[in-house]
Amino acid sequence: MKIKKIGHCCLLIKTNDVTILTDPGTFSTEQNSIKDIDLVLITHEHADHMHIESVKEIIKNNPSVKIITNSSVGKKLEEAGIPFILLEGSAKTEFGKVSLEAFDCKHGEIFEEIGQVQNTGYFIDNKLFYPGDSIYFDPKLDIEVMALPVAGPWCMLADAIRYALAVKPKKVFPVHEAMLRPELIGLAHNIPKKVLGDHGIEFVPMIAGDEHEF
Repeated sequence: MKIKKIGHCCLLIKTNDVTILTDPGTFSTEQNSIKDIDLVLITHEHADHMHIESVKEIIKNNPSVKIITNSSVGKKLEEAGIPFILLEGSAKTEFGKVSLEAFDCKHGEIFEEIGQVQNTGYFIDNKLFYPGDSIYFDPKLDIEVMALPVAGPWCMLADAIRYALAVKPKKVFPVHEAMLRPELIGLAHNIPKKVLGDHGIEFVPMIAGDEHEF
């Protein structure tokens, strides 16, 4: 599995001859010109994860692409005339040789009900777990790689580290840190790298533009 971090939570994943893009939001634009995308996974409706204009550009460049998401995002896609495939709850499906499994993951709390929307995590190809904006839900799976949110108005670094320790993936890489100033990115990487490494979990630092083979 090869993962390129486009930015924030927008990832380009290539696995078993399937190319998957996650969460094309407003914090990145490179996704708008990528071709040969088979699937787009959208975890929730917040603009940093789902930008309708970006989705339209992706479809323009990839006419046969399939958009996979939950009911909440689906309503917004329907309003824009964009077809989608529903995958939420504990549903499973396959595309080619790639399996996808959905998990309802409560969105991290900003304050009480502010910003609370349906958030769906996805287990991709029995290898990568991407929880969206959640650091609470343990899917209780044998996870090789996890995309770990490390910053945000709902995410303290200490809680993110505890989440990784609870889920126990073999490797993690950071997402959801585009709102940090560049000089603070290292802090959000170095601390979990040290703590998780002490517990046998490899932390793979990735910034926008980085690509890694997992």
